[in-house]
Amino acid sequence: MFKLKKVRISPWLPKVILLILALFPVLYLNEFYIHFRAYLTGTVITGIIKNEWHLVIFFIILFMLFVVPLSYRKRTKWVDYSLVGAFFISLFIEMYGLPLTLLFASKYLFMPGVSLPANVIELDFLGVGLGMDHAMVYGSVLMLLGIGLIVFGWYSLYGQVKSFGFASTGLYNYSRHPQYLGFIFLVTGWFFGWPTILTLIFSPILIYKYLRSAQAEEKEMLARYGKDYYSYIETTPFLI
Repeated sequence: MFKLKKVRISPWLPKVILLILALFPVLYLNEFYIHFRAYLTGTVITGIIKNEWHLVIFFIILFMLFVVPLSYRKRTKWVDYSLVGAFFISLFIEMYGLPLTLLFASKYLFMPGVSLPANVIELDFLGVGLGMDHAMVYGSVLMLLGIGLIVFGWYSLYGQVKSFGFASTGLYNYSRHPQYLGFIFLVTGWFFGWPTILTLIFSPILIYKYLRSAQAEEKEMLARYGKDYYSYIETTPFLI
């Protein structure tokens, strides 16, 4: 039998990737400005998808599945999960069902004659034509990166916790909280892709909750594992 060799990744690689991601909006500053102006003023209401409830249900179920692995990390706090659930449910209802905050913004901030962001990608998904501009593509990249961190972080966590008590290798060799980092990328991606009143309010609240949860977990781990976990903290970044 052949065994896969472990690939060692430079600790600088995650920081380089983060730098590249941070530079992308700067390179396409005008396109991002048009995108944000159209969404935050509600002007984009004239060109969005409405009443596609099968998409609403599909994406709510899909993204709520990413909350489940967190219950393995610690005792379930249903207040936190309810907040995440409320974010996803209201987000997808607005994106593909009934765009309430866009309607509200357009009532007071609508700017006739303002150009809408041009699509760079167009595709058909579940019978619905979808278009993505530069900011939406960027947000999608952040979301895919976040999903990858959540999924592979859970896989790494599950095996190591059963064997060693806490995770310190794999993704956990580069970040003490890769799953929370994944959720932060996921939420930030949604904000860039769909920058409405809804995500403007929810995004910082959710990111704050994830950071607080990570800090609370570390206190529990230090109390349980003492010097071993402290040594891990000394050599591994909090997020990236």
